[in-house]
Amino acid sequence: MKTVKKFLIKYTVAAFMVLAISVAYSQENKQVAKIFTSAQCEMCKETIEKAINKLSGIISAVLDVETKIVTVEYNGEETGIEEIRKAITYAGYDADSLAAVKKVYAKLPKCCKKPEDR
Repeated sequence: MKTVKKFLIKYTVAAFMVLAISVAYSQENKQVAKIFTSAQCEMCKETIEKAINKLSGIISAVLDVETKIVTVEYNGEETGIEEIRKAITYAGYDADSLAAVKKVYAKLPKCCKKPEDR
């Protein structure tokens, strides 16, 4: 019984150490980006956040519909700002200076299109 307890204690300590190291490592590589989008409504918010969250290394993605800015926290070892921008454009929205993919934009609901295109 004592050997089982010792094993469990050692295993728990080792697991905790691995967890602590991985959290510290991911925090070390964490980056934050603010990307201006062409979002118009809450539906846009859902679509853009979902597209970004599909990427590997994304910690969080939150779009402020009022400012049209999405704030993305990500692990720079796993993804980069250009991949995030591309994901937004492939969802049908502009991302900073990158234009939305036209075929995808054309399929967006009317409420999600830029005012000049409605």
